[in-house]
Amino acid sequence: MGVTGLGAYPMEGWLGPAGVRDAVARWLRLVAADAELAPYLIGVDQARLAGHLALTLTVALGGPAGDIARPAVGAWRGLGLTEAQHRRVVDYLAGVLWALDVPADAVDAARRAFADEAGS
Repeated sequence: MGVTGLGAYPMEGWLGPAGVRDAVARWLRLVAADAELAPYLIGVDQARLAGHLALTLTVALGGPAGDIARPAVGAWRGLGLTEAQHRRVVDYLAGVLWALDVPADAVDAARRAFADEAGS
């Protein structure tokens, strides 16, 4: 269990590393299927993006940060998303987490972690 500044969330038993990878894969599929957002992913190294997203999500949910001191903030930065598009990306994440039965407080922590990276 870790602390991110957003609160501590035990990952064991309801998400874990494999669950985070699955959540990120589902999330990216939703973004890629969105006709307005999909063009922003053209030419983006999807594996690298997924890795940044998984790390940030892991830390937001109270998991370990691995060898780094803080999450890879700003994974969506530099893509040129508007604020409204960025909110929609974060809404997709929330939907994925809800579908995986992640507790509401953890969903809120994840939303805040990714909403805080807005301002690209």
